[in-house]
Amino acid sequence: MSPNHWAVLGLEPGADATSLKRAFRQQARRWHPDLNGNDPHAEEQFKAVNEAYAVLSDPLRRQQWEADLEGPEAASAGLDPFATGFPEFDDYLDELLGRRRRSRSEGDSAEPPPPPPRRGGGVTPSPPPPPPVTVGSDAETIVELTPEQALQGERVELELGDGTTVEVWTPALAGDGWRLRLAGVAPGGGDHFLQLRVRTAEGLRIDGLRVNYQLELSPADGALGCSVLVPTLDGPVQLRVPPGSSSGRLLRLRGRGLERGNERGDQLVEIRLVVPQALTEAEEALYGRLQQLAAEFDDQ
Repeated sequence: MSPNHWAVLGLEPGADATSLKRAFRQQARRWHPDLNGNDPHAEEQFKAVNEAYAVLSDPLRRQQWEADLEGPEAASAGLDPFATGFPEFDDYLDELLGRRRRSRSEGDSAEPPPPPPRRGGGVTPSPPPPPPVTVGSDAETIVELTPEQALQGERVELELGDGTTVEVWTPALAGDGWRLRLAGVAPGGGDHFLQLRVRTAEGLRIDGLRVNYQLELSPADGALGCSVLVPTLDGPVQLRVPPGSSSGRLLRLRGRGLERGNERGDQLVEIRLVVPQALTEAEEALYGRLQQLAAEFDDQ
């Protein structure tokens, strides 16, 4: 029984040439044996994808298939373009989609077009296969989300280098700095990572229901304590920094995070002491005196 080539490529009958090429690229990458070493069915599925595209992209073969004229004659031909192995994926696409690469030597003309298919639906044997697929490097895209989008989850469309569009939903309660992995979709079978960036203009960083903020203070403010205005999702609030606060200390603003149902997160404020790059003479004298006092204290 002749296979349903439209179904193999995941298309409705009569799809246009652009949709046919796009579906072929997606299915060929998905089932290429070098990218599916642990799947025993990948080889047969890959052959089916190749055969489906070869038939549907050739008007004569497609007409014969639709009229059920390929029957025993084509089956008895025994032509298997993958009898000696599978070509590198990119070269394989170049061959089947009609793309031609110029010779590396200057002045060489483009490769001649492939010979026309044989009458009667026969398949032209492929040239000797090139080396196995070389896995390419990973890729990464930064995706910026608002706090509300990160809270609920957001639909993201990503266009890959080969023109394929991938639709991804970010998980609910996602946080700034999260990385989502799309396995095997980068050129050469590498992974594509989505780096989520969930920040506000005031410097608030979202992590689930929690909000993080880094507060920069002078060493004097950290040592003596101070009162400062801190941004929140609901507007600035007054925060009292206790004396003796060092870099890395966390202060909690309860109920100032995101809200979901009956839950509400907190905001964490991280203290970061910053030393000025240029000191006035008076400041330098004061820091020098502090240094002397610290040395005297250590000697006691």
